[in-house]
This record gives sequence, structure tokens and C-alpha cells, in this order.
Amino acid sequence: MSLNYFVWTIIILIFSVTQTSWPDMLRIQGVIPDFGLIMVIFFALFYGEERAMFTGLFAGIYQDIASNTTLGHHVLCLVITGFIFGKLSGRLVSEHPAIKSALVFGGALLHGVLFNIIVYLQDPYTNIIYVIFINTVPSAFYSALMTPFIFWILQYIFRFTDFFSAYSPGK
Repeated sequence: MSLNYFVWTIIILIFSVTQTSWPDMLRIQGVIPDFGLIMVIFFALFYGEERAMFTGLFAGIYQDIASNTTLGHHVLCLVITGFIFGKLSGRLVSEHPAIKSALVFGGALLHGVLFNIIVYLQDPYTNIIYVIFINTVPSAFYSALMTPFIFWILQYIFRFTDFFSAYSPGK
């Protein structure tokens, strides 16, 4: 069990550092995928809301520290997204990659809208609709396109660690 948690922590750190350290390599037309959100949705679907919320906490803290935002914005949005999708995961049949991509797209939209509402509440002169359509929607599409690749990598890694730690994912 401890191997699974150790690998989980390292994976969160690796994907968070990749997202913030190599954005030029990942950037297409000024848009980068949100690896933290993809990990939150992955752990919500396969390990439940608790693991997803902790993933959101760790990935959100790193994103808040690495970006120039107030500490807690990304944390709150990712934890709420992880909780909602963790609760929904028991009711969804999510084996097909298109369903997983659609869930990541919906999660990215939810995360982006929550984040932009928080920013708007702090600065009401921000054009929230413009920011959602210019930043959130393209990032949601790009994250959804990256989902099958990231999910494949995470499933491969955690299938290996679950075998050695005798941990059975699921609700």
C-alpha cells in the first residue's frame, strides 16, 4: 500500500513540474493542457473522490505556487472538481476513451468556470465571458485530447504498483 502512495505522490509531482516547467514544449497556439486536472479526473474515476481530492490539493498547491495567483484558487477548484467527479464515477460507465475525454472536457470547463468566478469576485472589472472563451475552452479541448495518452500512462503505472501493493482500486 505504501508503494502505491509513494508512486502517486511522485506522479503528481512529475506531471505538475512538467506542466509548469516545459510549457513551451506543450504549448499549441498559446494553449497548454492541464495535467493536474487530468490526474484529478483519473483518480476520481479509478480510486474515488478521496484520492481525487488529495490529488487536487497537491496539484493545486503546486499550480498556485508556480503561477502568479493567490494561494488556494487552484486548490479549491481542483478539490471541488475531484469531489464532484469522484461522486459521479460510481454511476458512470467510463471504459471508453471518448467518455474519459468527455469527462475531462467537462471537468476542465467546471474548473475554468470556478476559477474565473473566483478571479471575477476579486476583480469585478474582468471580462469573465471573454476569459472563459479565450482561455478555458481551448485549454479544455487540449486537455481532452491529451486524456487518452495520460490515462494510458497512469493506468500502466498504477496497474504495476497495485499488483505489488495488493491494492484493489474501486469504490
